[in-house]
Amino acid sequence: MKNITLSIVAASLAIVTVSCSQSSNKNNEQTVSDTTVVSEAGSSTQTKANFSIAPIVTDYLALKNALVSDDDKAAASAGKELLATLNKVDMKAIPADKHKEYMDIADDAKENAEHIGDNAGKIDHQREHLASLSEDVNDLIKLFGTSQTLYQDHCPMFNDGKGAIWLSENKEIKNPYYGSKMISCGKMQRELK
Repeated sequence: MKNITLSIVAASLAIVTVSCSQSSNKNNEQTVSDTTVVSEAGSSTQTKANFSIAPIVTDYLALKNALVSDDDKAAASAGKELLATLNKVDMKAIPADKHKEYMDIADDAKENAEHIGDNAGKIDHQREHLASLSEDVNDLIKLFGTSQTLYQDHCPMFNDGKGAIWLSENKEIKNPYYGSKMISCGKMQRELK
């Protein structure tokens, strides 16, 4: 009788031990699975944290510099390049909390880049769109930051005395709204980092 009781107790302990071990393994598997999900989410978050507007800024600066040089054809080419860059942006890489604002700014920037690209020979029209495009790029920098030092410059005379900003990679004023006519018209308003 003692042996049967001991056998039953031993069998019960073995079942409980195996059952607890399996439950523990399931919990460990769940933890590993959760870690994988977190790690996958972490990597996608990291991708979004790494979203950069640097290619947009580079194309904008090329366009602005073409207008500084009074080169409407180079400005048109740079406008087309900027439009292509804006169209290639990976929407999945943009952080969710900034997606809508990015889309609003980018839609306007695309329209301005397209107008500049389509209007070689009409430098005054290109410069009008540069004023709006400069605001768009400035808004993108406020939203995402910049990896390079830039300067926000202001021309008080452009747009019938209403003024307009532009962004530059140099401290020296080189006005894209008047080019060689008034190259040094304007002042640096602030440094962007």
